Amino acid sequence: MTHYDSIAKEYKESKLLPWRDHIEKHTLMELAGSIAGQQVIDLACGEGHFTRLLKQNGVASILGVDVSEGMIELALSEERNRPLDIEYRVLDVCDLNVSSEYDLAFAAWLLNYATDAQQLLRMSQSIVRSLKPGGRFVTINTNPDDPISNFQMGKPFGFTKHTSVSEQEGSDLPEGTPVVWKLVLSESKQIEITNYHLSKSTVTNTLLESGFREVNWHLPRVSPVAIKTDGYDHWKPFVDSPPFVFLECHV
Repeated sequence: MTHYDSIAKEYKESKLLPWRDHIEKHTLMELAGSIAGQQVIDLACGEGHFTRLLKQNGVASILGVDVSEGMIELALSEERNRPLDIEYRVLDVCDLNVSSEYDLAFAAWLLNYATDAQQLLRMSQSIVRSLKPGGRFVTINTNPDDPISNFQMGKPFGFTKHTSVSEQEGSDLPEGTPVVWKLVLSESKQIEITNYHLSKSTVTNTLLESGFREVNWHLPRVSPVAIKTDGYDHWKPFVDSPPFVFLECHV
């Protein structure tokens, strides 16, 4: 389990890594689509990076929740310095106690913290309860189909993935296997974040069981700015063998 209180500032800094801007942010915001005037909840909001971006894109109101007090402290500090009328709460998504209030539930990394299908179901049921009829859930997740042989592909981009399971033991990771992401911020600064492997079928079936009527998986999309600046070939590994994927779910 990752203790975000101790790495809150470094994780905020990691949002500046180019792949997070040109792929993570670009794809998530494209999937979010037209959100002006909507009621939005940002789950596992961290220090509010996307919460602020969503608010600046015209949502009527937004609530950011995160289990880490350190992350919420950073978000509140930013809100005090540059007020955007955003509310933040320290809260575990599994304990979310709202009912049919939101048009959109947004999460930049969340489901990947579930250690098993039961915990994932609790998360998903909380999200479904929070959404209005016709509401949507948009998120990014570790790619369940990413083979161990691809875990080092991100090294030129400032990240790698590691697991205790060797490639020789097979490409299918056991359910609940910890997968550690290492994010390199500089030569002397790096952080590690633990995700848990759940198969694509487990994630899909659990989301449907929780009450979503439709679950769509999306591959990463590279921003036109990044392609123009760096060339498509530079970003092609993310498209050919994506280490993470995106989901859009409807209630």
